[in-house]
Amino acid sequence: MPNRRSGWLGLPLKGSHSKFHVCPICCIVPPHMVDSVIKNGSDRQRDWALQTLRKSEQFRGRREVVGGLAFMAAAGVKRRTIYDAQRSTVLPGVLVRSEGDPVSPDPVVNEAYDGSGATYDLYAEVFGRNSIDDRGLRLDSTIHYGVNYENAFWNGNQMVYGDGDGELFQRFTKAIDVIGHELTHGVTQYEAGLEYYGETGALNESFSDVFGTLVKQRSLNQTVAQADWIIGAGLFTPKVQGVGIRSMKAPGTAYDDDVLGKDPQPAHVKDFYRGSADNGGVHINSGIPNYAFYLAATEIGGYAWEKAGKIWYLTLRDRLRSNATFRQTANAMVAIAGALYGVESPEQKAVRNAWQKVGVLQVTPVKPGRR
Repeated sequence: MPNRRSGWLGLPLKGSHSKFHVCPICCIVPPHMVDSVIKNGSDRQRDWALQTLRKSEQFRGRREVVGGLAFMAAAGVKRRTIYDAQRSTVLPGVLVRSEGDPVSPDPVVNEAYDGSGATYDLYAEVFGRNSIDDRGLRLDSTIHYGVNYENAFWNGNQMVYGDGDGELFQRFTKAIDVIGHELTHGVTQYEAGLEYYGETGALNESFSDVFGTLVKQRSLNQTVAQADWIIGAGLFTPKVQGVGIRSMKAPGTAYDDDVLGKDPQPAHVKDFYRGSADNGGVHINSGIPNYAFYLAATEIGGYAWEKAGKIWYLTLRDRLRSNATFRQTANAMVAIAGALYGVESPEQKAVRNAWQKVGVLQVTPVKPGRR
């Protein structure tokens, strides 16, 4: 791996920042979905949704107490630790499995263990990264958090998983891409530190979706053509009309349900959400860069983590500042693709084409007499 101080392929490194600009807690279920449950659900479902909101707000209040703790493993050593909150909201809970321990009779324990391991392996084996912080951070997870808690989140130090309500959501460890998504919020925290509001916040969410789906695709050994490109497939119960929380290949089509509402994600900047809800639409507008990744990866072909994933990772690690915009990100990715694979290479063209198709970059007209 190149020296972190010098950057990749002679590309200039991003500027440093004095603090992390991250979400207080980063949840997989977007607030507009929880709001829909409160508005449209049964009395029981509304109660679960309100409890989920309260628990999240209570945790935000406690985060400053635990923030800054870091548990390091030896360099290059995977170290997973699973705790059981036993339906309480006290973290981390009771230790139930450590690295190398035998399989647990509780499938939730094993899903959290295996999912965090698959995420570690993607970053270590594909991108040469030493855990979430690149310094050997121990991967701690707490399962069975709260009663019918309808979410999963990264709190700045560890993963936390609810069991769902059984009517709308199943257990949140069931979807390996959700685990990869939330742990990637930690990677973003230690790298670009993308602010969690508006366009920049949408990039924050999108990078988590990108690497979450790469964790899933790699664990299943899927090519871009074989992948479903759904975030959170399997989380919904059969009662819900939907395939997952988001669709990267068709933003806005993941669900259309009487209780959860309709997927609001746009696929093009002309439909950019400009309201104040959802921290300025961080979970909504992430559909635009998500679709750009899907387009670039499918045009390049093969395994998405090999080339498209490398371009996205190096952009996050080396090129973005905490207030990055879609256009700045797109231009950085085009430059990195050119540096890695050659100017006007198929890979660079695929990245440029993708960002043009979602309206972030303009299509350059061909001058008369030139092909």
